[in-house]
Amino acid sequence: MLLTFAINSKRSARSGGGSERSEEARLSFFTFCCARFGFVVLFYRTRRREIVEDKMAGYRAEDDYDYLFKVVLIGDSGVGKSNLLSRFTRNEFNLESKSTIGVEFATRSMNVDGKIIKAQIWDTAGQERYRAITSAYYRGAVGALLVYDVTRRVTFENVERWLKELKEHTDPNIVVMLVGNKSDLRHLVAVSTEDGKELAENESLFFMETSALESTNVENAFSEVLTQIYRIVSRKAVETGDDAASPVPSKGERIDIKDDSSAMKRFGCCSS
Repeated sequence: MLLTFAINSKRSARSGGGSERSEEARLSFFTFCCARFGFVVLFYRTRRREIVEDKMAGYRAEDDYDYLFKVVLIGDSGVGKSNLLSRFTRNEFNLESKSTIGVEFATRSMNVDGKIIKAQIWDTAGQERYRAITSAYYRGAVGALLVYDVTRRVTFENVERWLKELKEHTDPNIVVMLVGNKSDLRHLVAVSTEDGKELAENESLFFMETSALESTNVENAFSEVLTQIYRIVSRKAVETGDDAASPVPSKGERIDIKDDSSAMKRFGCCSS
């Protein structure tokens, strides 16, 4: 049945029904798979298709990295989430970037306190019609970048809604960075740095303003989130008396950060 559905979706895309019909075919197929198979996430973007197992908790790798952390990018459509992802993972920026269809992800490894951390960063469409995939998207996430556009006040006003959705689908102590993107458009700023800092302080979030175009603070924002996740995990390993030589969970074990709320509140203020 899955194969038949895929073939029909491809035929719809080739039948000359236009880009909207093609997109709807891909969305229908994507939503069907998420609803039918809880452990599989399918995503599409410009003829690319990949199937990934949705077990994105942290776990010990066999050879090339010590931890795998799932981090999600959330926020309104058009705030620059995809370009933040491509800038951090590939050092690329696309001026003609189109809205994400469904979900996609990219990875990058980095060194944190002598450990190799592999970040698996997920980007999703901000449009309401894609909310059917919400649960699968958030499952296993231990970090999030909540992005708004500093030139569009409405995207900042919607931060509270995104934060509410995040809290409903993740651990309450997930590491969250509030990101004011497009800081290069200084003459069009509609959200002040002070407004961003105030909201971050009130919600115990980290905060940075970034420019994916100029590559300003992009590295710092992702690095801070990954570093805080790692420190929470490693601190818990010490507190529980795990072997100091092997503080990471076994493969497939979920990283649980809910017992470290005091640490989160201590770190969760602002950066600039």
